[in-house]
Amino acid sequence: MKVSDKSESIKNHEITALENIQNSLYKIEKDNSSINAFLEVKEGEAIELAEKIDSRIKNGEKVGKLAGLVIGVKSNINVEDFHINAASHTLENYLGSYDATVVKRIKEEDGIIVGMTNMDEFAAGSSTETSYFGHTENPAAPGRIPGGSSGGSAAAVAAGMCDLSIGSDTGGSIRNPASHCGVMGFKPTYGAVSRQGLLDLSMSFDQIGPFSQDASGIATMLDVIAGYDPTECTTIDWKVPSFVDAVGETQKSQTPLKGMKLGIVKQFLEVSDDKIVNIIEGSLDKMRDMGAEIVELSFDQIDLCLPTYYLINYVEFFSATRKYDGRKYGYRIEESCGEEVLRRIHMGSYISQKELSGKYYKKALQARSLIRKEMNKLLDGVDAIVGPTVPKLPHKIGTSLEPMEMYAYDVLTVIANLAGIPAASTPAGNVGGVPVGLQIQAKPLDDVKILEIMAAFEQGEL
Repeated sequence: MKVSDKSESIKNHEITALENIQNSLYKIEKDNSSINAFLEVKEGEAIELAEKIDSRIKNGEKVGKLAGLVIGVKSNINVEDFHINAASHTLENYLGSYDATVVKRIKEEDGIIVGMTNMDEFAAGSSTETSYFGHTENPAAPGRIPGGSSGGSAAAVAAGMCDLSIGSDTGGSIRNPASHCGVMGFKPTYGAVSRQGLLDLSMSFDQIGPFSQDASGIATMLDVIAGYDPTECTTIDWKVPSFVDAVGETQKSQTPLKGMKLGIVKQFLEVSDDKIVNIIEGSLDKMRDMGAEIVELSFDQIDLCLPTYYLINYVEFFSATRKYDGRKYGYRIEESCGEEVLRRIHMGSYISQKELSGKYYKKALQARSLIRKEMNKLLDGVDAIVGPTVPKLPHKIGTSLEPMEMYAYDVLTVIANLAGIPAASTPAGNVGGVPVGLQIQAKPLDDVKILEIMAAFEQGEL
């Protein structure tokens, strides 16, 4: 059942919020011990909230856009009275004392936050294998990684443990696991959604966004969390469209992509595995059948993207972790974190030295400006750019990879973060049962256009 249909059914009392949360709790109890998508679940509070929502519906009172829907939240986003540990031993006992802006908005719209999801430690990873609390399994491809760093949020939705979830995306951490788990994941334009209450990985890249099984769920969550936040300096004061209305209009159309020009970047295909390219080329054919014009583009800066992203990431992550000194929050991070987090701290510390910052960090900032300029130039001539989300299939859990092999998962996703543009991943097919995602990127604040393409493609797949 689509999220929009379930939402209407709850509001019409065809199914109750209580039945919905009980179904989720049953699935969590049955499957979470093997999948490890949730690190913490609060059953009693969720049931109590569902009963209150049902009572209000029964009495004819107005309820919110998320009324009775079950939500999972990544463990680096503050939710009052839940453990906000960022999947690290460093913060394993830290209890959230306030709600992040996105969480406040979810609660105001009667979403039921059932628990906190697993992730790579401090969001430093692409596989959810670096979590202090153990790896997360991929429900769509058992034995393989779910992707990261928001692997728990993607896996929870893929396994039907919750209707929607939210994660954070610094260099692909929503889109990567969405692709691997066969669900939809959306990274908004930088500043379109408040980051207040998010534990920073790299503040000039980080964005919060949703996961869902379908476009109506992504639209519903974006309608709730998008918009200006006066308490957060990076948010944009923009006219937020109705994402739900846009999806509804798209789904009514017989030729939803008619008149749209979509770009395919040849270098994005050249760096991807042939089996993934075959799926993407099949997706392009379907889009042509729906009325889209497909044009080939070239992006010569692709080799610049990963080193630029990681140099900036290291420096900003080092800066963000200085508050974890063991005085106010948990344990001292250098004494309690895992190998990948420590690597990034050491690299950030090294690059931040006065005599080296000009050689590395400042040049990386210049490279980012070039990448942003070139991406915006490409997007000027098309409605969106489409292509693979991730260039290779998820590896088997426990496979030993060198850091650069792990970072290679991010080569196609870091571009949107470097450019500050919106991007999403939607299911495109599978290779031997392993999901493959189609990435869609658009101009800044053209978030709704991406969602329209996702909804159109979803219709074509039904």
